[in-house]
Amino acid sequence: MTTLRAAWFIARTDVAYLLRQRETLLWTFLMPPAFFFFIGSVTSGFGGGGDVAPNITIQTARNAGFLADHVVRRIEEQGFEVTLRSDLDTLPTGRRQLILPAGFTDSIAAQKPVKVEFATESDVGVDSQYDQIRVARAVYGVLADVIVSADAEGAFDQSTIERLAVAPRPLQLTVSQAGSRAEFPTGFEQSVPGTMVMFTLLVMLTSGSVLLVIERNQGLLRRLASSPLPRRGVVLGKWGGRLFLGLVQISFAMVVGTLLFKIRWGPDLPMLFVILLAWGALAAVLGIVLGNLARTEGQSIAIGVLASNILAALGGCWWPIEVTPQWMQSFALTLPTGWTMDALHKLVSFGAGASSAVPHLLALIVGTLVLASAAVRTFRFQ
Repeated sequence: MTTLRAAWFIARTDVAYLLRQRETLLWTFLMPPAFFFFIGSVTSGFGGGGDVAPNITIQTARNAGFLADHVVRRIEEQGFEVTLRSDLDTLPTGRRQLILPAGFTDSIAAQKPVKVEFATESDVGVDSQYDQIRVARAVYGVLADVIVSADAEGAFDQSTIERLAVAPRPLQLTVSQAGSRAEFPTGFEQSVPGTMVMFTLLVMLTSGSVLLVIERNQGLLRRLASSPLPRRGVVLGKWGGRLFLGLVQISFAMVVGTLLFKIRWGPDLPMLFVILLAWGALAAVLGIVLGNLARTEGQSIAIGVLASNILAALGGCWWPIEVTPQWMQSFALTLPTGWTMDALHKLVSFGAGASSAVPHLLALIVGTLVLASAAVRTFRFQ
């Protein structure tokens, strides 16, 4: 019990010291939300995801007629948010632009060719092709409505088109999800978990390790060596303090992600919390190992920053690892950041169930135990 009380005292003292350091506060509470926003905003829509309706500017002449309104209705049915402009003398604005010519309805009624122009900022890429498909579907849908509503002489009127637009369809298509989600996470759904995992490791490998170097160089650890506290008890206290700081950081990131970025953490919250606890434990012991091996504060910070960034990039914290080649996805699963991110994607994004993260949890636990043994063996009081 004496050992546990002493370890608890060391942990509380370390946490209190770390939370008074401006660098720790900056990288624990201020920088992660900034990275959430920046990376999430840059990558939102990457891969075609996202819940925000894309905007399209439809430019029509004032004599375009009632079929122009029908085109707008069809475009909105395809999931676009429409901005209308009626002055053809000015250039269209917006990323997606659809131009309906003057006399649009009259030309179709007279069975004359009509040219409808659609343009985007880029004509290449999956998103651009998807936009073209949806716009073409809307325009051809209007053409089909005109054909169906026309009488034997080819004439049609506004009331017939409007009745056809609200008429029940004899053929219905029901779309439902079969199995787990196949689309990889993008935007904030990727940036919030990824940045949380990365910054937890970054703080543990910098602030968590440099404190040990400072205490060793100032002779504070030699005082602990003269106490009856065993080496394991000292390491346990150092690990406990860093683990508590990591859990504070993870909890803060999850609250910010939920309230500000509307992240939904999935139905398997208990397993999610266990995974993040295991990740915090492993990152904390990694900080101790680095603090044992580093000789100077500069070494500790330089190695910590470099290692955390490399592990974050290769483990899928910066971008969804699912977009990389298969060999890189396999390599990510050899890294602790890869274990954690793959488990978070399965639990949060893919809905694969709690059992899918069991192998990742076991890997994190085994890694923590191996590193804890190394931390005890390499721990130096001077």
